[in-house]
Amino acid sequence: MAEDSAAAATWGGGDKLILRGLQFHGFHGVLREEKTLGQKFVVDIDAWMDLAAAGESDCIADTVSYTDIYSIAKDVVEGTPRNLLESVAHSIAEATLLKFPQVSAVRVKVGKPHVAVRGVLDYLGVEITRQRKKE
Repeated sequence: MAEDSAAAATWGGGDKLILRGLQFHGFHGVLREEKTLGQKFVVDIDAWMDLAAAGESDCIADTVSYTDIYSIAKDVVEGTPRNLLESVAHSIAEATLLKFPQVSAVRVKVGKPHVAVRGVLDYLGVEITRQRKKE
């Protein structure tokens, strides 16, 4: 929770859209098997934006649809294979900021639940945060 408070202070508000546990099959990784067989990827996204107008108007035109952000994640994860999860997460974040100017910052977490590691784990992955560049 402290992390969210710090993010809210940095990005000028605590409002955000939250997408959790998005699951896609993709072909990312450095191993040949990952690129040929593919595997499941789990994605979480937070998109910070002012939601006051949508709260008052109850109108979808005053916000960003969750399904539009979901589509970006789906297109990236199920699209062109990449070597690194860092690149997958970065592409989702950049596409979200490019398509939705009202989003001031985005946090993207990409996890691989099925990795070639000896041990018990939920997933291994990356989490990045990207902020709209000031012009």
